[in-house]
Amino acid sequence: MNWLESLILGVLQGLTEFLPVSSSGHLELGKYFLSIEAKENLSFTVAVHGATVLSTIIVFRKDILFLFKELVKFEYNDGTKFIIKILLSMIPVLILGLFFRQNIEVLFTGKTKLVGAMLLVTAFLLAVSNYAKQNQKTISYVGALVIGIAQALAVIPGISRSGSTIATGLMLRNKREEVARFSFLMVLLPIIGANLLDITREGTSYGGSIGVLPILIGFISAFLVGLLACKWMVNIVKRGKLIYFALYCTVIGIIALIFG
Repeated sequence: MNWLESLILGVLQGLTEFLPVSSSGHLELGKYFLSIEAKENLSFTVAVHGATVLSTIIVFRKDILFLFKELVKFEYNDGTKFIIKILLSMIPVLILGLFFRQNIEVLFTGKTKLVGAMLLVTAFLLAVSNYAKQNQKTISYVGALVIGIAQALAVIPGISRSGSTIATGLMLRNKREEVARFSFLMVLLPIIGANLLDITREGTSYGGSIGVLPILIGFISAFLVGLLACKWMVNIVKRGKLIYFALYCTVIGIIALIFG
């Protein structure tokens, strides 16, 4: 992988990790249509995912600090309730990761028609949620688990993680701002855990066959673009403009089905 390919993949990861268009699906399509040999080694994968995690932490640093302070009080307050909901939302994806890992990895083998079909599913979810009646409900424990199931389904390339979780939260008639915050915070521990699991299982010599420069370029580009995309997405959810992403996913999905 050269520096230009790492830049493209870093930008693609940073942008699509937060926008409801499926980062995994776009990376698969990018590898296919741009003819990028993107079987990047473990170091690069950990680097770009770590970059988007860092972006999320910076954007929601006040929320994370607040939750930490509430947690150490050892009281059953709003902060600890939110943390319990986050933990509940992690159960479905944890089950998939522990027991169906090999089955999931089979999906990431250039199946562009699958990506196209799943992008249409994402488009449908976004369109329905865009017209769902809104309320001022707070996410319940059951709602957190349902949103967690939506996140687990997003392991399929083409189904957007942020899109499916935000759409599900909105269809459950929860507050827009809370849904956006919950969607981005709930993914932090699963991504960190998955990366640590990859490292412990396979090990990594930093840089590997790629070299340090492409990894650094990929990390920086994913971090900077992710920082902007995360802030942008929060504002988009507040304004209820998800229909444009539904249209985008529909167009890209049809292109993938036709030319994949």
